[in-house]
Amino acid sequence: MRAVVFYATREGQTRRIAEHIASGLRAHQVEVDLHNVKTASPSIDWSSYGWACVAASVHAGHHEPEMIAFVRAHRQALERLGAAFLSVTLSEAGAQDVRAPKNQRERSAADAQRMIDVFVQETGWRPDRVLPVAGALAYSQYNFIIRWVMKRIARKAGAPTDTSRDYEFTDWRTLDRFITDAALGAAMRTGTT
Repeated sequence: MRAVVFYATREGQTRRIAEHIASGLRAHQVEVDLHNVKTASPSIDWSSYGWACVAASVHAGHHEPEMIAFVRAHRQALERLGAAFLSVTLSEAGAQDVRAPKNQRERSAADAQRMIDVFVQETGWRPDRVLPVAGALAYSQYNFIIRWVMKRIARKAGAPTDTSRDYEFTDWRTLDRFITDAALGAAMRTGTT
């Protein structure tokens, strides 16, 4: 079976997540192509794939415009393949923060879900599986204005505000479980179990 992982990223955390998915699928004997939608070829041979995954990060409450455009253009192919969607957002970090009060975690989870709902509305695509994934605070990669804005958002959310370093919140174990489930599900869909 052959799969494809498409991603859109700004500071690189979503690329790392997409690479991790591809590597994990390969460990499950799945042949995988990995494409940044900013540079992906406009002509994709969808017939060569048995499964697909789309990973996009959130900025200012919306997923990257290039991913929205990509999914709109290829919605039918993604639906045919039973593609999964990973929404990479700091809100998910807040939802997973066991030290935060329950109401704050619930607000963060609702915010992560709202952004997924907006993506579905903007693209018209209803993924077979959706996984919100905690991203990173890449203070070292932000310009002065973005760093200031992100620090304010982080303070409000109870996240780290020391801008002299970066913070990664991705739960790699949850992602590994997703990969195992995806490999098994894709194999069942294509009859290669």
